[in-house]
Amino acid sequence: MTALPEAMRSAGLSIAQPTPEMKPTSNIENRRDWTVVNGLLLLNKPSGITSNRALQRVKRALNARKAGHTGSLDPAATGMLPLCFGEATKVCAYLLDANKSYRVTAKLGEATDTADADGQVIRSAEVPTLSIVDWEKILATFLGEIQQVPPMYSALKRDGKRLYELARKGIVVDRPARQVRIDDIGLLEVTSSRLVLTVKCSKGTYIRSLVEDIAAAAGTVAHTSALHRDTVGEFKSQDMLDLETVERLADENPQELQERLLPPDAALSFWPELVISDTDGKKFSGGQAVVSPQLDASGQVRVYAEKGRFLGIGELLENRQLAPRRIFQLDPR
Repeated sequence: MTALPEAMRSAGLSIAQPTPEMKPTSNIENRRDWTVVNGLLLLNKPSGITSNRALQRVKRALNARKAGHTGSLDPAATGMLPLCFGEATKVCAYLLDANKSYRVTAKLGEATDTADADGQVIRSAEVPTLSIVDWEKILATFLGEIQQVPPMYSALKRDGKRLYELARKGIVVDRPARQVRIDDIGLLEVTSSRLVLTVKCSKGTYIRSLVEDIAAAAGTVAHTSALHRDTVGEFKSQDMLDLETVERLADENPQELQERLLPPDAALSFWPELVISDTDGKKFSGGQAVVSPQLDASGQVRVYAEKGRFLGIGELLENRQLAPRRIFQLDPR
């Protein structure tokens, strides 16, 4: 299997095809009757489980052969974890660029080695008495493009080692600051020891680091005590399924579970759409560039056949050429 680019791994992309527990180990597994699953499931990840473990449980419930997830959540975090199955794994990389929104609770006055509630308290500090207006002024300084140093307890690599592997050995290394974007911060609650915020941000933003930086600007320390991701890109929280619901439906009504999946192109709903003839659709699906019916356009588009079947991702080039960039093999509607 071709290795994923490092930038994709750092951003949390995990294409679970194959993982050790998924590799066929016998002729029996080679003959396993997998269910054809091509879609997205928005999992409301519970606390206390890794993103990959959650993926494996849903994969097993769907009896899917190929699966992946994007935008890993820390084990303690909850909320939206987009899971991709079958042909939908081809949109995983595109979801990496999606903006995200969170609800975060910070414990003021205590810093931990992991920057969250799973770690050990390593420093305490008094919390200054600040008004709501004072806090809002501090939060406003973090809006827009900011520089952020990733936490030691993260999946980023240094000299081939994950940072969290080094951190567990007590090794701290310099991490270059990275540019991220904070689109909005809302103050929901503030007490002498607790800060509750909503955050809308770009890909690659570490909320734990943001909480620490906000506390430092206020003259104290803090760690993230609870984190819930509400949205990823255009996906909405009301479309999420709890893990218990997924596993219950798998036992009681597998067809209903399949129907709760979103189509692969739902991940690209904000992209321009282009419909081509069935004749050109066959060429496009065969890897050939075709003449675009759309004038004066460029960039990547969602490509559909005349009856609405999603064919894949195309790129509009010069001379009205539409080149296939990602082809999807989906059943006709």
